[in-house]
Amino acid sequence: MPTIAEIIARADDLTRAERQLAAAILDNYPIPGLGSITELAELADVSTPTVARMVQKLGFSGYPAFQSALREELHEIISNPIEKRTHPIADLPEGHILNRYAQAASDNLRSTLDHIDVDAFGALCQRVSDPDRRIQIAGGRLSGVLAQSLYLHLQMIRPDVFFIPPQASWPHCVLDLGARDTLILFDIRRYENATLTLAEMAHERGAEIVLFTDQWRSPIQRLATHSFAARIDVPSAWDSSLGLMLLVECLVASVQDLMWDSVKARTDELEAAFDRTRLFRKFT
Repeated sequence: MPTIAEIIARADDLTRAERQLAAAILDNYPIPGLGSITELAELADVSTPTVARMVQKLGFSGYPAFQSALREELHEIISNPIEKRTHPIADLPEGHILNRYAQAASDNLRSTLDHIDVDAFGALCQRVSDPDRRIQIAGGRLSGVLAQSLYLHLQMIRPDVFFIPPQASWPHCVLDLGARDTLILFDIRRYENATLTLAEMAHERGAEIVLFTDQWRSPIQRLATHSFAARIDVPSAWDSSLGLMLLVECLVASVQDLMWDSVKARTDELEAAFDRTRLFRKFT
């Protein structure tokens, strides 16, 4: 079932006032929609009837139903591993964990691709391929693994790619951020305060923010030029990174193709360095 954020993102028949309302809801999702209908209208600077009309346009019988769905999503967002383990995903097949997990992962990949803005993703690939841009990459406690994977691949493809370490060290990195930088961040539920602070500080210094997140969307999205959301629910106490890893690998493949001439020359030099340092085993 799509989240309200996903429904809003795909709605293409909104009026100007409704688009303004949608932006207000997504700005600190899902918090703005948890207040009264009057409070939301005032926050978005629209009329109360506009809120009521858009809620129905999104498929809800009224504002109470809309709020109830948001509250359920909020519970999902803040759930810890134990709570996630005690609320299994519905409609998964019985049987071995391999079958059940694979079914959920397959559904996640399909839903992730269904909700990706391919034009925005293409624009990101072009941006990362721009040799005049510096690419900065960071993640959280677990999503940092995705950030490091992207960093290690892009580092082989092009120069000026940097991995921002955990919070104890990253304030030093912020000092050098500016308009030449694209900061790619990974942030999934339960959304880490340190990652948000990094995004805020980088944004204040003029860096472009790109966000990879989940279906509920990190609050960093309000600062991001582009946000890409992947589905993460699986029959486990911990979330799946497969959807996000798919996007990471697609980004790497696209940037490689866009920069192929320089990539080939850079890879030849890198392989020569590998041979000299005897990093990899040779069978001849």
